[in-house]
Formats: sequence, structure tokens, C-alpha cells
Amino acid sequence: MIHDALAEQIARYAEDDGLIETAIPRLALVRWSGEGEPIHMVQRPALCIIARGEKRVLLGDAVLTYGPASYLIASLDLPITGTVTRASVAEPYLCFCLYLDPAILSEIALALPPVAPAQEGAAMSLHPVTPEMLDAATRLTALLGQPHSAALLAPLMERELLVRLMTGPNGAAVRAIAASESRTGQIARAIAWLKAHFREPFSGRMLADLAGMSVSSFHEHFRRATAMTPLQYQKQLRLQEARSLMLADRLDAAEAGFRVGYDSPSQFSREYRRLFGAPPQRDMGRLRAMPQVAMAV
Repeated sequence: MIHDALAEQIARYAEDDGLIETAIPRLALVRWSGEGEPIHMVQRPALCIIARGEKRVLLGDAVLTYGPASYLIASLDLPITGTVTRASVAEPYLCFCLYLDPAILSEIALALPPVAPAQEGAAMSLHPVTPEMLDAATRLTALLGQPHSAALLAPLMERELLVRLMTGPNGAAVRAIAASESRTGQIARAIAWLKAHFREPFSGRMLADLAGMSVSSFHEHFRRATAMTPLQYQKQLRLQEARSLMLADRLDAAEAGFRVGYDSPSQFSREYRRLFGAPPQRDMGRLRAMPQVAMAV
């Protein structure tokens, strides 16, 4: 099978379930041995290639389901819910993830022939994987077993993979990550503020000014990119942070809700249950009984 070599390398260096940040900058590996447990997280801009298994990703009201035939590109920081839909102990889900550095993308874009600007739409999309991309991802992952060579070779292989990505079907949209005046770059400025100030109230006008757009244009492009409104985006950031606080610091729901910006404990509990499927106390009991899931939260 065309993905076997990549799966073999991921399995070698991802021995336990979860997200493994590796010694190679920006390279992470994922292993998961079971189906059906939703993981809530903020996905950084990244290239993700599944070597084995399948996954469903919820972004706002959008649903993406993919497996080894496609790669996923995220061009903004996005609060998502990911669920592995095909995996087992014998055949675990295995995924290669390369976080995208705008500075490196900008450097490569300057060396590539110019392309016509693309219509920038959803900040998360799927595209057919190619043998050349799989080969580059496999060789990059294999360098985890060659630490003395990795410092010199990993940047070259990362750039090879990014060149193939930037000259592929979504290449213009990937280049937009590095362009501050692209729609992606403009929305990224608003998202950076929301991430840094998610506890604070905001206005659409303020975010639109940060993005350098009119209010109507900002809301249209934000919704198109993230499949949610700025208020829904903020809400997901707040709830994910509150969940982490309750899990790591053992805060009660009222205190966690207050710390992330909720004035009403009942509203916090109601919105928490809507996102995570259970009220805070029950959700914490479940997570603490499942350490491999808790580590991924």
C-alpha cells in the first residue's frame, strides 16, 4: 500500500495514544487506538496526512471526513472537534502533522513563480494526497531516528513538502497564510486578538478595524473561513479553556466559568453541556477515568 511506509514510521515513533510533539521542529505525530471519543482542541495552521484510519472533523457547522486518500490543510487557528472513526488496537489511527510557519512559507513563495490570487474560502479543506507528498512526509518522519542528520536534513525535507503543497491544488490559499494583506492574513489578525483576549467583550466594529475590513465584509469572510461567527469562536475558546482549568487545576465549574469570562454559572453550564455533551461535573468524572483522553484535551 502506498501509505504503508509512512504508517510504519509514525508507529515507530508514536508508541502511545495521543498527540506527540517530536524533536523535529513543527512535526507532530498522532496515534489513536479506538473509535468514537471526540477531542476538542484549537487546531493550529497545519498540513495533516492520515497514514491509517479515518477521522471526522467538526468546524462550526461544517463537517469534514477524511482518510488516507486526502490531506487536510488548516490555514488559521481553528477550534475544532475531531473524532477518529476508524481505528483499533491492531490497526491504530496514525497521522502525520506538520505545523505551518508563515515565515518559511513566505520565503518559499518568493522563490516560486507567481500565481493568480485564489478565492479564499474555508480555512480548513481536503485535497487528494500525492505519492510525492507521502514520500517527503515519510522521509521527514524517518529522520526522528537519525538525530545527528535531522538538524541539517529536516529543514530541507520540510521545504520540499511545502513546495509540493504550495504548487498543488490549494497552493494559492496556502501562500495566503504568509501574506498579511490576504483575506486569510486579515482574519488571522482578528483571531489573534480573540485568542489573547477571549475573556473580554468585543464589538464587531473593533475586530473589523483590526482586520482592516468593513464590518459587513469582515463578518462575511470570518464566517466563510471558520464556519462560525466571532462570538461562537470566542465561546469555544472560553469553554475549551474552562475544561482545561477544571481538569488540570481541579477548579469547580463556577470558578472555571468565571475565570474564562462567564458571569452566569447557569449559562456556563448550559453552554458547556451543549459543546461537550455533558454537564461539567459529569464530564470531569468521565475524563479523569480516561487518562489517555484527558491528556489530549
